[in-house]
Amino acid sequence: MRVADALASTTATYAIPLLVLITTGSTALTGIAFLLEWTPRLAAFTFAGTVTDRFGAAHVFRATNVVRATVVALAAGLLTALPSTGTATTAVVLAFGSVSGLLAEVSFVAVETLAAEAGRDLGDQAHRLQAAQTGIDQGAVLVGPLLGGVLLLAGPGVLLAVVALLAMTAAVTTPNAVEAAAGHRRAPSSLLTGWRALRRTPALAWLIGGLAASNLASGVLQAAAPITVIHRFHHSTASVGAVWSAAAVASLPTVIAARQAIDRWSVWPVGAVAAAVSTVACLGIALAPGFAAYAAAVAVLMAAEGALTVVLRTLRARLIPAAAFGSTLAVTIIVVLLPLPVAGALVAAVPAAGLPHLLLACAVLQGLVLAACFHGLRRHREACEPRPERVLAAHRSEPVQPVDAP
Repeated sequence: MRVADALASTTATYAIPLLVLITTGSTALTGIAFLLEWTPRLAAFTFAGTVTDRFGAAHVFRATNVVRATVVALAAGLLTALPSTGTATTAVVLAFGSVSGLLAEVSFVAVETLAAEAGRDLGDQAHRLQAAQTGIDQGAVLVGPLLGGVLLLAGPGVLLAVVALLAMTAAVTTPNAVEAAAGHRRAPSSLLTGWRALRRTPALAWLIGGLAASNLASGVLQAAAPITVIHRFHHSTASVGAVWSAAAVASLPTVIAARQAIDRWSVWPVGAVAAAVSTVACLGIALAPGFAAYAAAVAVLMAAEGALTVVLRTLRARLIPAAAFGSTLAVTIIVVLLPLPVAGALVAAVPAAGLPHLLLACAVLQGLVLAACFHGLRRHREACEPRPERVLAAHRSEPVQPVDAP
């Protein structure tokens, strides 16, 4: 269920700017498409956490993917009937991007809530589960953009039909046992409840603020990628997906290494090193003289962000209280994702020739904010460690082996 959901989301996310660029040839509309895709995603978090807490994460996850499959199939039918270019085609793509983005984030909140529920009982081993979750998402980033680029060669209708199939697969493979286990902790909540919980947790607030600045740079990079690869480096649409897929390949070993590093050195130093590498990589992307250097810098950035994601998910699972977890999670995601529609607006406003300068400015801002973030986290390092009672509970929950067990 997690793999199918993540793959459906990443394939659509990276394919929509390509669809707009192909159907319109406009770099400004490509940036606007990114803006229109991410604005509803942010709106989704105003209710996704509350709905998840109230009705159960598994129920929400299944229903959301059924609705998403239906919407995507409808868009596929319309694009098949409409001309390959034109105002109507562009309107359908933009509308699909908005609705698909909203539904993707609702399902994300639901599945992250299920994962936190499972990780809460693991104590000091919870980061291993979060690393596995991150590995699934990075694997989807590996396959999704490449799949989207290849399927576009067969036509937008084929691409969207595959996304619909993936969403339906996620819905029908949600185990009933997961649904039953999650149901007993449903609780009424609100976005205000989540905001108060975030304010009471300084360590989480510092981390979320730093990652918001990092996401501004990443968002500009994502929104500008089709323009950079196609217009600046004169490569094909398939190369856009290939860049992200190659970067995801590089990030998968980093996720495994981050899990092992946290085992040895704890969360804070791993996050600080990943933040420094991420900033250097973003500077490299802005200053890349050619396509090969650009692709290599993107790979390093993705690897560093994979490690940062493990750190973020580990701290969220440790620091957010079980009651109203979905609402608090939604607030943290809103803050982290808020820069993404801003990134789309910036790319739409800046001429193609000025995009490297925009990336450079974002990289400098990212470095300054992340430095302040991890300086603040250092004062709350104790809060970043697993709570002793959770560690003891995790060890007590392990079955006792007989003395002659292998």
